[in-house]
Parts: sequence; C-alpha cells; structure tokens
Amino acid sequence: MMERKHKSGFVNIVGNPNVGKSTLMNRLVGERLSIITSKAQTTRHRILGIVNTDEMQIVYSDTPGVLKPNYKLQESMLNFSRSALGDADVLLYVTDVVEKVDKNEEFLQDVAHLDCPVLLLINKIDQSNQADLEKLVAQWQTLLPHAEIIPISALSNFNIDYLRKRIQDLLPESPPYFEKDALTDRPARFFVTEIIREKILLYYQKEIPYSVEVVVELFKEEAKMIHIKALVVVERESQKGIIIGHRGLALKKVGAMARMDIERFFEKKVFLELYVKVEKDWRNKDSLLKDFGYQLD
Repeated sequence: MMERKHKSGFVNIVGNPNVGKSTLMNRLVGERLSIITSKAQTTRHRILGIVNTDEMQIVYSDTPGVLKPNYKLQESMLNFSRSALGDADVLLYVTDVVEKVDKNEEFLQDVAHLDCPVLLLINKIDQSNQADLEKLVAQWQTLLPHAEIIPISALSNFNIDYLRKRIQDLLPESPPYFEKDALTDRPARFFVTEIIREKILLYYQKEIPYSVEVVVELFKEEAKMIHIKALVVVERESQKGIIIGHRGLALKKVGAMARMDIERFFEKKVFLELYVKVEKDWRNKDSLLKDFGYQLD
C-alpha cells in the first residue's frame, strides 16, 4: 500500500472590514482565536491558527480588514493584509452579500494577479435570495475570473465543510511548518490582550476602543491560578477618565468580563489586574507601534 504524502500550507484570509473573516477563521480552526465584535478594525494583527491531522497541517491566517490608512496604526494593519498575499498557498478572499463589489479596487487588482489558488467566499448568504446571489456571483466572476466562487454562511456553518474539503484538495505536498501539537504561533499573552481589547470594544462607545492598546506586563502561571497584570494604553487624559469610569466601575466591569473569558480560554482560575496609562498619540509613533508588535515598512 502506498504511503500518503503529507500536505502543508498557508491559507490566508483577506477582505474588507466586517465581512466575517474572524468568524470564518474560528469555524475553520475550531477554536476562538480571533476576537469578534461588530465594530470594524477588531483584528489588528495577523493571527495564525493551526489545524493538524496525521496527513496534513493547515496554517490559517486571519488579517485586519483592508482599509485606506488614516494613521500609522492603520498603515501597519494594511501591511499585515498585503503580506498575506505574498505568502499564501491558498487565498480566501471574503466578501458578503451587502458590500459593494468594487470596494478597494487596488487591493482586488493585487488579488487578481496572484499565482496561488483563490477561493472567493460570498459570506452571509442567509441575508440574500437566489436571484440577487446569482447577480453577485456574475459580478465577481468578471472581477476575479480565476477565482473559485463559494457562497457560505460562516455564522450558520453553511458550506463550511465543502470549503474545508476544497482547501485540503488545494494544499501543496510539504512537511509541517510547526510542531504537530501547535494550535497557534501566538504566545499566551497575545490572547489575553485580544480578549481584554474585545471587551473594551464591546463596552465603550465611539472612538474610545480605537484609541486603546493593551499590554500584558505580567503573566505568571501557577498550578491552579494565572496572575495577570495588564495595562490599557490610551492617547488622551480624557480617555483615561472614560475607561476608568465613575468610581472605577467601568474598568471593574471590563475586567470582570475579560477575566471570565480568559479563564475559559486557559481553563484555569485567573487573577486579573487592569491599569490605565496615557501615551500621547501612540497610533502615530513608530517606536510605540513596534513595541506593541505592529509591522512597519
């Protein structure tokens, strides 16, 4: 009997903000790796989620939504998305039934010129009907003639098994890139910052969440407990007041919500301390962006 060859590859997920990339990533990986809220710009980094079987290793990469950058933080986010075009073995371009087809034409041009297989995923099809969907498919066929178009609903798991099969078919033969028991390339601290940032996105209004970065200063794991000390960095003194809230209640509430999720993620009790610090205009400062792990030109 012939031995089956091992397949490995990078499957990169790109698209505009709010089309469901992170929900899809979590469906494909089967773990809650990417934070999901309804606000744009939730994902700021490339996050790798790794799926292993005996014959295969799929390295999924979720990227920030593609947008025209207004400040250096967004430039870095666009760099993450562009880099995903360069190293993909299979590219998943996610759109949905709501967004305009020609949004971000420049990025689409880059996708059209790729050599690797491109699967164009039309998400949220439960919000459309057959006639509109057919029109949409025809428009996308004109824009990306080499792409294979697959209608999906990441939220209700529609067509996700078929998508998995197509990805597996398209993977190149290769030894694994990571250890076979790896779930992600990110350290534990990274997921702590993402969970805290998600709660800030959910709890506060308007521009506050976009002016916030989270830094884990202490992550000490003991047999039955993890002690975490995290810093919430804001741009202005007025934002610090809003984050803390009257008598510190807002920060306490965010801390309690984050702690519950962190405990679920690590399956361990967590002692979480949150502090707030002002770093003026951090989104435009190269040195701070680098410290926070952003990729600059």
